[in-house]
Amino acid sequence: MAGTISHFHKPPERKQISVGEPRAVRWLLIAIALLFLGLVLVVPLVAVFTEALRKGWVAYGQALIEPDALSAIRLTLIAASIAVPLNLIFGLSASWAITKFQFRGKNLLLTLIDLPFAVSPVISGLIYVLMFGMQGWLGPWLQEHDIKIVFAVPGIVLATLFVTFPFVARELIPLMQAQGSDEEESAIVLGASGWQTFRKVTLPNIKWGLLYGIILCNARAMGEFGAVSVVSGHIRGLTNTMPLHVEILYNEYNFVAAFAVASLLALLALLTLVLKNIVEWQTNRNLHSEPLIEPPENRP
Repeated sequence: MAGTISHFHKPPERKQISVGEPRAVRWLLIAIALLFLGLVLVVPLVAVFTEALRKGWVAYGQALIEPDALSAIRLTLIAASIAVPLNLIFGLSASWAITKFQFRGKNLLLTLIDLPFAVSPVISGLIYVLMFGMQGWLGPWLQEHDIKIVFAVPGIVLATLFVTFPFVARELIPLMQAQGSDEEESAIVLGASGWQTFRKVTLPNIKWGLLYGIILCNARAMGEFGAVSVVSGHIRGLTNTMPLHVEILYNEYNFVAAFAVASLLALLALLTLVLKNIVEWQTNRNLHSEPLIEPPENRP
């Protein structure tokens, strides 16, 4: 036995061949990337918080508790709190249908999901004005029944929904396609209902991708400007969201208040970035924690 084992030699290690760029080139590329990030990302963020605090914390706080600012913050939260759950339901339903079933119009549904990425937000806002405005297709009927959509909260919610509804679906569709449907089919064969299969099998597998899509959707909902600007009417204290309120304050040369409200959006962006990295780290951790090859001791 010993003689037999002695015939097996460890294969010679391959030499690591460096195929990268010279060190000077790598350092130059890193320096260019850091310089670009500094000019595009870091410097604007520092400028926002510097201008917001230029007159001290008292002026900063007063700018945030001013009635119009509170109204803008409240409206932004309302629009996001309505748009994100609806996009969550739509994203889960569309992803489930596209990845688990074959049906006519599947490619058309995928195209419609990508539509907000191809259409300018301003154009989408104009479409809502043409549909629900006083001179629009449904305008006279809405006016007769005293229903306000454009230049009111419903129009802002609709515009926010349009620009944000691809995010959850577009995060889940590739993930669910990569996972396949073997586990769901096995659960159904074992007697699980559709809801049990979704809750026990599908949802745990997509939870991190789902959270990632919700984070992106919420960030876009709170920061949307173009579509909301068209349908809001810029009614101060009523239909202005945080981005629109920042624009008004800046045009009035009230720079401290404008940058104070803008700092909230900047903090939201930073929080979104942190949560995004946490979700990506957790997703990669879960992927690497699954063994690619079953250990020999577990094999029959």
